[in-house]
Amino acid sequence: FMSDFLSMEPEFCYGNGSCVRTVYTVAVRVTLYLVLGSAVVLTVLGNLFVIVAISHFKQLHTPTNYLTLSLAVTDLLLGVLVMFPGMIRAVETCWYFGEMFCRLFLSYDILLCTASIMNLSFISIDRYYAVCHPMLYPRKITVHTAVIMILVTWCVSAVVGFGMIFLKLNILGMEELYYNNLACEGGCTLFTTVVASTVSAIISFYLPGVIMLAIYLKIYMVAQRQVRTTGLQNTSSSKVDKHQRKATKTLAIIMGVFLSLWTPFFLCYIIDPYIGYSVPPTLFDILSWLGYLNSTINPLVYAFFYSWFRKAFQIIVSGRIFRSDMSDTKLFVERSGAG
Repeated sequence: FMSDFLSMEPEFCYGNGSCVRTVYTVAVRVTLYLVLGSAVVLTVLGNLFVIVAISHFKQLHTPTNYLTLSLAVTDLLLGVLVMFPGMIRAVETCWYFGEMFCRLFLSYDILLCTASIMNLSFISIDRYYAVCHPMLYPRKITVHTAVIMILVTWCVSAVVGFGMIFLKLNILGMEELYYNNLACEGGCTLFTTVVASTVSAIISFYLPGVIMLAIYLKIYMVAQRQVRTTGLQNTSSSKVDKHQRKATKTLAIIMGVFLSLWTPFFLCYIIDPYIGYSVPPTLFDILSWLGYLNSTINPLVYAFFYSWFRKAFQIIVSGRIFRSDMSDTKLFVERSGAG
């Protein structure tokens, strides 16, 4: 059965002594390139549309959308710098781009995945104030606040990503084991000690995940309480309740996508050192790509759900965006909490 997918001859990436290469059949390789390549293209194009829309249309220059812009830039870079070379590594099962780019690749992987998840956390904080404290929102969430959130996201992510790889914190205390028994030419995989995997997983996933979950539950409880207390009050209150319920539902979808795509990887990532690194590399690849798909879906969840983005998308695709007066186009009716 396996011979339908793999050739039987063992091969090496660069000859004897280098990493062993898993050789897939032509049909499997073509299929993998089509599937993974499609994910890369969708990630890049989807996030590029978000970046162009928010950057170009002046009405979208709000704190909320600046956070969404940061997320889109993160996910676009993930598509180009991580998903594309990761696709080639996954299909060819060898790393052909040299040791330095391997280090950069692993650093970008950690940095951008961390930044993507931290951006989601800050967006959930923004939504919390918009839904639960609409009167405080304009004072609490300003452009200055959004810039600070973005700077924190990128600085923390850069320290975690580049610090982990270039300072070799991921193999601290196990250097001899790694270089004598695990490292080989043509390989580019992330090896982490118990401490490194635990600390990085907490910073990159578990802490932001708990924050997002707590905020979502708070928003849900506030919205439910408001639905019960307002009852059959005036039309204005009913509209507010409807808007809050919609925001809560959207955040629930965001949380569902986030947790379902990233949890399997980070469970294996944090458990693997404790079980003697017995998780198969192929399984890690599959779970990594599930996580990457979060960046593919983010434009759909955060942008396509909004009518302003659909209108901006039509203007961009039709070419009308190149008209001189298009940046002043009104994409939605101004109201409190819009965008």
